[in-house]
Amino acid sequence: MSRRRAHIAMAGIPAVSHVLPSLEIIRELVSRGHRVTYANDPAVAGLIAPTGAEPVPCVSGLPVADNRWPDDPVAAMELFLDDAVRALPQLRAFYDDDPADLYLYDIGAYAGRALAESQRRPVLQLSPTLVGWEGYEEEVGARLWRLPGADGYRAKFTRWLAGCGATTTDMDAFSGRPERALALIPRAMQPHADRVDTDRVTFVGTCVPVDEPAPGAAAEAAGWTRPAGAGRVLLVSLGSAYTHRPKFYRRCLAAFGGRPDLHLVLQIGKYTDLAELGEIPPHVEVHRWVPQRAILERADAFVTHAGMGGCGEGLRAGVPMIAVPQGAEQFMNADRLVELGVARRVDTEDATAEVLRTALDELLADPEVARRSAEVRTAALAEGGTLRAADLVEEMLGRAVGASRARRE
Repeated sequence: MSRRRAHIAMAGIPAVSHVLPSLEIIRELVSRGHRVTYANDPAVAGLIAPTGAEPVPCVSGLPVADNRWPDDPVAAMELFLDDAVRALPQLRAFYDDDPADLYLYDIGAYAGRALAESQRRPVLQLSPTLVGWEGYEEEVGARLWRLPGADGYRAKFTRWLAGCGATTTDMDAFSGRPERALALIPRAMQPHADRVDTDRVTFVGTCVPVDEPAPGAAAEAAGWTRPAGAGRVLLVSLGSAYTHRPKFYRRCLAAFGGRPDLHLVLQIGKYTDLAELGEIPPHVEVHRWVPQRAILERADAFVTHAGMGGCGEGLRAGVPMIAVPQGAEQFMNADRLVELGVARRVDTEDATAEVLRTALDELLADPEVARRSAEVRTAALAEGGTLRAADLVEEMLGRAVGASRARRE
């Protein structure tokens, strides 16, 4: 493992669900004495700066501010490609004169890999979501490439690769098969994990602060206190994107609010007007944002949209979950939680107060759910998280330094 001070660059996209998973790795690398630069949209510079990394402005065109993603999957993929085309000249403007010793890049930040390859520098993908497995292209990709517009997208991507300086010019290999990757998710959440190439991909699990307080004190340290005399604590959160769901929140209030045996913490995000919720029953607190991970350490159950970040934090806390998927890969994640034996899936249209109440009562009364939640939690904690991820980054740096020295000699 190299303790040589190095310049490490991270290229990301401004979706919060893609920024947060890697921040503790960045913070740890800075604490080990490395210079870390982080290229991303100025909108998320406030999240990056506290890690000690140097924000590098790279304006993005992704619709993360208003969450207006197209329903058509090919159109959604083209947004990421267009963003890479837009980002690469911005990255070059900074890094051509100040190249990094090692480049890290988010799974959606194609320009980061293209830049590293054009500079012949080592590159490592950080994936906050599912990774490909042996047979993925035949089982999933083949259906995708039959959709209208797919041929044009593939041709456009291939043309960009041919002219951007990347050494990997095959589109499938460039976008779906990183040379080396860290999966920042619990291995338990990965479909066909036994078919993932572990020579390329290492699962390190959810990355939390190295100096995070013990579970009993984490919530208080983050500014949340379990009310005195509270019964079981239930957290309801639909993450950061799919939060304008006043009808669903009202159903949660009807299902769980006012129960003397239950304390409800409801996160509603920035899009929902408090007035849309109606009267707030007793034993309920409503917030636009909560320290989710810290509360989960003190919670008894979790209603989640099944985003990968929420799934990982729920599994790490060993908390039974009600998965109410809202979009993208969340439906697959919800099914995976059910397969693991730690959750019930309730689709939004079925999420009446009665259905939600029944799902919660069944979860909390089922000893097998408690056993499986504890079992999966133990496995998730053993994956190493932040420290293991930072160690692996430094190991890659060490190999790069050794290879460079060998070339000079």
